[in-house]
Amino acid sequence: MTEQEILGELYEETVHYVRDHNGVDEHTARIQVREATRYLTLVSAHREKLSGLFLPVEQAIDEVWHYLILQTREYADLCENRLPGGYFIHHRSISYADYGQQQPSREVMIEQFLRWIPLYSARFGGFDADGGRWWTMVRFLHEEMGYGFAEISALADAPSR
Repeated sequence: MTEQEILGELYEETVHYVRDHNGVDEHTARIQVREATRYLTLVSAHREKLSGLFLPVEQAIDEVWHYLILQTREYADLCENRLPGGYFIHHRSISYADYGQQQPSREVMIEQFLRWIPLYSARFGGFDADGGRWWTMVRFLHEEMGYGFAEISALADAPSR
């Protein structure tokens, strides 16, 4: 399903909000809504594997999620009836600094960030330049480490610790 199908009547409203709130053009707003919807889809579809992990997307995507949450009836319906897991997805804010202090090691934090990549690629066909920039680890691998989006999308799942 596309983000338009998942969000239904809430889609255009969310795009317009994101455009104004995040101060981006229409195309970027649609990409941000797409990536937020994909994030929620993955959390919903992979509850055991992903629940409770730190948000692996940039703040702009979290802002989309915040907006959706504030539409309480529509958000509950989205979670329970239109996302694959059929359960309400809760949100808990935590800073990068606090997250880093709670983790036993940097390796575990990296493994948790990397856990999303094969799930995303399997479900959505991999990252592209428009969407990849909004996922923290993907952006890092692309911009700082020089990986192409096809290489990132092909990364295999790391074993859980």
